[in-house]
Amino acid sequence: MRTIILLTIGITFSLSSFAQRITYGAAAGVGVYSMRGDAVNNLKQVLDFTNGIVAVKPVTGYYAGGYVNIPAGNNFSIEPGLFYSSKGCQVSGSYSVKGIDILSANVNSALHSSYIDIPVLLKANFNGLQVFAGPQASYLMGAKLTTTAGIAGFNLLNSKMDVSNQFNRWDIGFTGGLGYQFSNGMRITAAYERGLSKVNAAQNVAAYNQGIKIGAAFNF
Repeated sequence: MRTIILLTIGITFSLSSFAQRITYGAAAGVGVYSMRGDAVNNLKQVLDFTNGIVAVKPVTGYYAGGYVNIPAGNNFSIEPGLFYSSKGCQVSGSYSVKGIDILSANVNSALHSSYIDIPVLLKANFNGLQVFAGPQASYLMGAKLTTTAGIAGFNLLNSKMDVSNQFNRWDIGFTGGLGYQFSNGMRITAAYERGLSKVNAAQNVAAYNQGIKIGAAFNF
């Protein structure tokens, strides 16, 4: 009985000490998002015939949310998080004849998608320098396609469509990167994320999300 009591006390103190080391935080930042895959590569090859007049380009997005950092041994921790992220890509171009404005034309079609990202990261911390990587599940909240076109300074088309039903709701992928943790609880991070699920609803087109993110976080 004495052994059981001592063991129970020891476990209680260990769990209490472990719980006290768990930290919570908030993070936010910006990212450059695009898509990859055979569908995008084929589109780029077609656009090459326009000699750069029309091109596939990334879009600027942002993310914000929170996380829990759970110690998992010396210099290591597990960090699940929950973030809102805006992603997408765009196709745009313009054409003009020098000195003849009436022949100038432009077109832009941009996909803006909103996701809830749930990463689960394994982190290694070496005197403030952090290396992290792990799987990420993303749920599509909505997607809008904005298209504008004009000629000679006149706006001929300006439409915005909800295309959420054209996209796969779940995107399973991974993310990883580097960061630095300051003694005051602030940290800066740079990460790359890559989706492994085809983005279209029928999943018959090889197109995947990808992005590079830079941001800051603060431990409470």
